[in-house]
Amino acid sequence: MEIRLLVLRTSDTKKLSDFYSVFGLTFDYHKHGNSPFHYSATIGKTVLEIYPLTKSQIEADKNIRLGFGIENFDTTIQKLIELEVEFLLPPTQTEYGFMVIIVDIDGRKIELYKND
Repeated sequence: MEIRLLVLRTSDTKKLSDFYSVFGLTFDYHKHGNSPFHYSATIGKTVLEIYPLTKSQIEADKNIRLGFGIENFDTTIQKLIELEVEFLLPPTQTEYGFMVIIVDIDGRKIELYKND
């Protein structure tokens, strides 16, 4: 089994796609079928899509937690510091690898791992 699709919903799709672009993702802005315009990036075989909130949603789901192994870890961390992103765990060696935990613009916890 493998994950093929992850969808995040937000009140500001452009701002959230810009945030995740800091990690090295490249997003396309498009729509297909009856879907609203949204942002889409590919990570291996997995597609990460950023959609606007549904009509019934008041705010984004903050309970989703994502983890990414990233290239240029040190440069990315410095950029996140400059952007005043909230760090819940500073750069730390853990049993899972060298990582940080940050908070995205909607309040989701994001784990970033240093790729070797």
